[in-house]
Amino acid sequence: MAMPDHDPSNGYESVASEFVARRGQSGIGAATIRAWARSLSPGASILDLGCGHGAPISAALMDDGFDVYGVDSSPTLAAMFRDRFPRAHVVCEAVEDSSFFGRKFDAIVAVGLMFLLPADVQDRLIRRIAQTLSSGGRFLFTSPAEACIWKDVLTGQQSLSLGADTYKDLISNAGLVLVDEYLDGGDNHYYDSRKR
Repeated sequence: MAMPDHDPSNGYESVASEFVARRGQSGIGAATIRAWARSLSPGASILDLGCGHGAPISAALMDDGFDVYGVDSSPTLAAMFRDRFPRAHVVCEAVEDSSFFGRKFDAIVAVGLMFLLPADVQDRLIRRIAQTLSSGGRFLFTSPAEACIWKDVLTGQQSLSLGADTYKDLISNAGLVLVDEYLDGGDNHYYDSRKR
């Protein structure tokens, strides 16, 4: 059987079980997300792009009372999210093609996702996210501060960070304002922005 030329899950469908085993044992990022979310209104709507099976990011947000919507392009991971959080909203779609549930959000997070995408898709996605945010909405994503290319540990596929200077330009060009940058316990670099 021939494999399709493009895997919308960027290789994560084929390693879903291993990803869940590794990520399920790691709470890295949850404390950073919780601290960031304190600036949001109680019960705010949050879109988690590349939500995976929901741990630990979506789970932390739901535990804190937020209305979480998830998008993931791996059918296995999206199904696991749905099984784990039956009251949450989740769709299996590639983020670059997603309808984002046809609505606006108070906040959008993309942890461990942006650098899996080609440079032009990262640019378009940031612009779409800005359009999907409500006025004053927040967008938080991770990618290394340095411009670099590496192979993803699980999938072996290329990952691409555009670097902090380029991300700051893309954020500004999309009509967002960079609020702050953070590092978590796993040395993941976060960009926190707000819609003008």
